[in-house]
Amino acid sequence: MARKKVKLAFIENDNARKSTYKNREKGLVKKIDELATLCGVEACAIIYGPYEPQPEIWLSASGVQNVLSKFMTKSEFEQRKKMVNQESFLKERISKAEKQFEKQWKDNREKERTMFLFECLSAGNVVQKDMSVAGLNHLAWMIDQNLKEISRRIEADDRNSNIHQCESQEHLQMEQSLLLPLALPPPTMSNNEDIAMMSHGHLPPPPPPQPTTPNNDEIAMNNNDIMMNANL
Repeated sequence: MARKKVKLAFIENDNARKSTYKNREKGLVKKIDELATLCGVEACAIIYGPYEPQPEIWLSASGVQNVLSKFMTKSEFEQRKKMVNQESFLKERISKAEKQFEKQWKDNREKERTMFLFECLSAGNVVQKDMSVAGLNHLAWMIDQNLKEISRRIEADDRNSNIHQCESQEHLQMEQSLLLPLALPPPTMSNNEDIAMMSHGHLPPPPPPQPTTPNNDEIAMNNNDIMMNANL
């Protein structure tokens, strides 16, 4: 369950204020202890409360003295660089709230103008509505911005369609080039004698057969034939 947001204001009820003080004091000391342990930094706390005669000191008096002496050795600019008090803290919170309010107000105004524009488009004419000159100017600016955005999207769609069309044409050309028949090899050029014989109706003689090398069986048979002829 989420914790209920606490209003930052002085608590009028004495019992509630004392109880809140005790709880917040324990929580503050616990957070400082966690900060020093987890991050390895030197930290101390001195809390003056109306309900205790002595101030609450964390971690010890010597530790507090050590941290304060190191702090005092810094220049005044470095000491006040990140120092805040109740006034500066409230001013910072107010400034942040004002920025959030301004942003929310702009968003609400934008939504109101958009709803009014849709009402006009649904009715087919300008709906009668009390609107200042500044509001009408802002509405005209919104219409111009919407028209520019529509034109930009149309141009982007046209560019994308042209790109897709060029890619499809290139792909089709590549497919057609793959389907074309292969070119026949060029005819070999004959010499002058072959051309002359072919012109008289004679074909050129076939080339002589290439000599073949006899294998082992043929060599043995030839030797046997030679020996038989010698005996005869």
